[in-house]
Amino acid sequence: MADVNRGNRPLSPHLTIYRPQLTSITSIFVRITGNALLVAALMIVWWFVAAAAGPDAFVTADGFMRSWFGDLVLFLSTWAVWYHMFGGIRHLIWDMGYMLDVDKSETAGLVMIIASVLMTVLTVIVV
Repeated sequence: MADVNRGNRPLSPHLTIYRPQLTSITSIFVRITGNALLVAALMIVWWFVAAAAGPDAFVTADGFMRSWFGDLVLFLSTWAVWYHMFGGIRHLIWDMGYMLDVDKSETAGLVMIIASVLMTVLTVIVV
């Protein structure tokens, strides 16, 4: 392999000057919320399995689910469901070739954020 003299240049100079864009941040959060929903789903499955296992196991699981931490996880999971869904809709629109301009993509990102927050509040109030 050829010996390339790189000098004192960093390997990835673009990382030092890159400014994250709204579209990239919202897309990254779609991936993060997808993984976070797996954790919430496992927590809910644990609650169901504990209910089937008996009263002692259910008291432990139910106590955790009804604690402030369990409430926080379930509230954030509600937001993650809405956010992930709106992100999926946005990606479907992009896949069809629409809203690929920078200004329209950023508008779609803002709509996605605002809609997910509003739907979360509405879900918590109604349910």
